[in-house]
Amino acid sequence: MARIIEVSFKANRREYFTSESDELGVRDHVLVEADRGEDLGLVTANGAVAERKCSGCSTGCAAPVPVRRVLRNARPEEVERARALREDEPRVRQIAREKVIQFGLKMKVSEAEWQFDRNKLTIYFTAERRVDFRELVRELARTFRTRIELKQIGVRDEAALLGGVGRCGRELCCSTWLRELKPVSLQLAKDQRLSLNPAQISGCCGRLMCCLTYEHESYVQARKKFPREGKTLVTAHGREKVISVDIWRERLQLKDEEGNRRTVALADLKAEVAAGGGESERAGPPQGPERGERGERGERGDAGSRERERGQGGRPPRARGGEERGHREGGEGNGGGNGGPREEGPSGSNGATGNGHG
Repeated sequence: MARIIEVSFKANRREYFTSESDELGVRDHVLVEADRGEDLGLVTANGAVAERKCSGCSTGCAAPVPVRRVLRNARPEEVERARALREDEPRVRQIAREKVIQFGLKMKVSEAEWQFDRNKLTIYFTAERRVDFRELVRELARTFRTRIELKQIGVRDEAALLGGVGRCGRELCCSTWLRELKPVSLQLAKDQRLSLNPAQISGCCGRLMCCLTYEHESYVQARKKFPREGKTLVTAHGREKVISVDIWRERLQLKDEEGNRRTVALADLKAEVAAGGGESERAGPPQGPERGERGERGERGDAGSRERERGQGGRPPRARGGEERGHREGGEGNGGGNGGPREEGPSGSNGATGNGHG
């Protein structure tokens, strides 16, 4: 039965293959099927571990069977040949950069990678917008006598490709073990009460650090136990306002109506709130039924005053209604039928139709 094998290549690029052999172990160099040829890589996982990584889940669900196969173990001379290709890639990268300057293209060549059989040369680059590099591809193909693939990547992918050391003093997560680069938003830093200074929360790529996502869920769950800042609570000391919370030490800072501040543990605060009568918000305008009842009373009073006016001074005048009826009758007599003139548009249509912009 075919097994799934995880093989890594240059710059933490990993792909999955099938193998009929049971002798392949981790850290073995193998030859695998590649696009129009063969490539050499290093086995990083096999068996059940590789199946879970290939499927993208940790519960052992059915993994898609890879199409390409592992051909065989690499011989020592083939491994040396692959190392010679790695040593030649800085020269390729320098030539590619010179060609970019020659054609005046706004792009930065980040890395170059030879396929093991030299049938393909992949050049990675970054650019702020789309670049027309057709002439560059033709020139590189004439120079290196092979098929050229130019691949545009983002700045985070570039950091993962080149590697480096982060603010923590360790190698970048994206270039060592992180399999997927997920989007990171500034809201993650706000939820964790971190400094919003870009220099302190940005990585080598200039974007927000990927590690902001690691503990975010723990912060969200921990904050659910605390009252929000600005809320007024009724405690044993009276009405106090929540100033700040410390979710890891489970402490809060409160301020009473006289401006005195104190720090209290979350467990003690819950006991005080239960003994003091609960919590309250700031007083605001009347809401709901109170406002509705007042409105009904006002309407009843207005109706009563109108009845009194009718009883004292007769029926209210209706001159305005008469004027309106006179205008309508005048319009009908003129044949308009609409109570007044209608403006004509520029093309002879009436003004109510417009020109399609209204």
